[in-house]
Amino acid sequence: MANLDEPLRKVLGDKTAKALEKGLDLRTVGDLLHHYPRRYAHRGELTQLSGLEDGEHVTVMAEVVKVQGRTLTRNPGYVLEITVTDGTGELKLSFFGRKGSYRAEKELSPGTRGLFAGKISTYRPRSGNVVRQLTHPQYKVVHERSAEQAAQEWADEIIPIYPSTKALPIETIGTSVETVLTQLDLPADPMPEALLGRRGLIGLREAYEGIHRPKSWDELGRAKKRLKWDEAFVVQVALAQRRLAAAALPAKPRPPVFGGVQAEFDARLPFELTKGQREVGDEIAADLAKEHPMHRLLQGDVGAGKTVVALRAMLQVVDGGGQAALLAPTEVLAQQHYRSITGMLGDLAQAGQLGGAEHATRVALLTGSQGAKARKEALLDAASGAAGIVVGTHALLQESVQFAELGLVVVDEQHRFGVEQRDALREKVGGGRPHVLVMTATPIPRTVAMTVFGDLETSVLGQLPAGRSEIQTHVVPPERPAFFARIWERIKEESAKGRQVYIVCPRIGEQEGDEGDAVAAEAAAEEGERRSPLGIMEVLPKLEELLPGLRIGVLHGKLHPDEKDAVMRRFTEGELDVLLATTVIEVGVDVPNATVMVIMDADRFGVSQLHQLRGRVGRGSLHGLCLLVTDAEPGGKARERLDAVASTTDGFKLSRLDLEQRREGDVLGAAQAGRASSLRLLTLQRDEDVIRDAREEATALVEDDPDLAEHPGLATVLASLLDEDRADFLEKA
Repeated sequence: MANLDEPLRKVLGDKTAKALEKGLDLRTVGDLLHHYPRRYAHRGELTQLSGLEDGEHVTVMAEVVKVQGRTLTRNPGYVLEITVTDGTGELKLSFFGRKGSYRAEKELSPGTRGLFAGKISTYRPRSGNVVRQLTHPQYKVVHERSAEQAAQEWADEIIPIYPSTKALPIETIGTSVETVLTQLDLPADPMPEALLGRRGLIGLREAYEGIHRPKSWDELGRAKKRLKWDEAFVVQVALAQRRLAAAALPAKPRPPVFGGVQAEFDARLPFELTKGQREVGDEIAADLAKEHPMHRLLQGDVGAGKTVVALRAMLQVVDGGGQAALLAPTEVLAQQHYRSITGMLGDLAQAGQLGGAEHATRVALLTGSQGAKARKEALLDAASGAAGIVVGTHALLQESVQFAELGLVVVDEQHRFGVEQRDALREKVGGGRPHVLVMTATPIPRTVAMTVFGDLETSVLGQLPAGRSEIQTHVVPPERPAFFARIWERIKEESAKGRQVYIVCPRIGEQEGDEGDAVAAEAAAEEGERRSPLGIMEVLPKLEELLPGLRIGVLHGKLHPDEKDAVMRRFTEGELDVLLATTVIEVGVDVPNATVMVIMDADRFGVSQLHQLRGRVGRGSLHGLCLLVTDAEPGGKARERLDAVASTTDGFKLSRLDLEQRREGDVLGAAQAGRASSLRLLTLQRDEDVIRDAREEATALVEDDPDLAEHPGLATVLASLLDEDRADFLEKA
């Protein structure tokens, strides 16, 4: 008998076990049983030989009338040809290989009745008559006394089709699974019996049988239901334990303070907060007042006003005697945040300076390219506590950066940072953990997965602030050349009205290794061999011809930071009509006068990037227009992505499309979307109800039994899923 941890070599022998390990990385009985069929087939209704058509997949019952073997003349080898009939017509069965290598030679003698399944092909020998044949058909000998019944059973049988490799036939996997199931010895079911009853779930042994050897489609459905539940429930138990542990970690509470800098800021706001901003602000304020760390995801669509919500949270922490760090993925965005925050605060950001308000703090900017003097001043402001808010890039993560009392970490566009990087900033707090607020406009698939699986508390800003305008998006396809010509006329018209335009390219175009090349290469691989993606240095001369007289600026990641800042300032202040850029403007850039976004080679970008780029227009009272220029033909995945982006401005809908195309990655490990996942049957798109129910049950179980002392079987399963690396990752995430 074999348990789930038994090495396959002990059950199947060395040769088969080595083949399974080499081909599919399957080492134990449990590995093999969790290598589920990717689909199922059945042989279908019996077909009369007289009605067979070329290319048709058929199952026939017939009698062998002739068996003949012959040696091939052109190629060395042997073919066994068996002729069968059902009285309405004849069919030839062909087996190619070595003489004596097929059991069919012994089992299918003349007069034998059998079932034969496969794909019909035809050929015309020298005699001129068309011959129909099955090559290497599946077959089963049928005894006369139960022929009709056996025929129907065999035709209806559900056939599992396993993921396999060229060197590892599906038949080998199926036979191995059969062997393992006959010897399987399972301990007590790890799922609590009462839970199985409440949720209408079958036992684990029955589930393994049902998914690998289903006798009916209903049985297969019950098996999948149970095994999906196991995947969801074990993950939820792990996350429930982490939430419970996080609730026990110390964090200094920062409750709202009456009459502080936040109250002063609120009183001066030139606009009214949306209902969503107020509600989310209240949720965050309540979290900051608690004695354990906040870990909240702020999901706000492009332009929904996340920055104001985050700033109010940072000011609440400053009022409570702490500091807040805002981590941005690029220097352009960090500088934009710095200008935006200091602009909104005015004299409330000038503590200790002439003209500073009574309730004021200081805002420091820390980036990797700063001069020595500015960097030294920012480091001193952070370490002394003079700066209540410190805005920066990855430079904030360096060991030389210290804080007097870091109380809140705000991470903007959190998918740009690895877990290790975020963890490095969180560790800069002595004697506790800071509160953490992560913000994103369009979650990448893994973030959506973690959100639905319940690792983060989530706040959603779904309402755009008053004054924000709609953005229309259109695909400019290769089959409509007139649309492409119209782009440049539209840009001239907008410029004549005093408005501004972005034109975005996938890469710089100067040399290999430019920013955007990796994304472009990935897209090119998906769509087949194509021309190189457009670079801004290639497009610039053409723009000067197409847009004579317009002031064009260039912005990309390889410019010196001072030059980048100068270009961005000129565009912001209206000194440039057109900004030709790479994705360096993807997030955070806020120019209300910009009304048109033209994205060249739009199919080379991901859904999330396109949505973010589009969000740079329509940021004021003027309507925005986004044009997705592509040479991708209709019907392909690339056009499907672009059409989806054009059809909606809902970031959550687009993240779900991203999820459908890339999968959710490994929610319990460092693998990003599209790579190996610990989830084999469960998907977020179809199984949110399973995940929700599993979370409810797991939360209740962990509250009653945090260490799973009363559920040793479940603890064992959890330990096997959560290896050391995954446990460490989940701890940091």
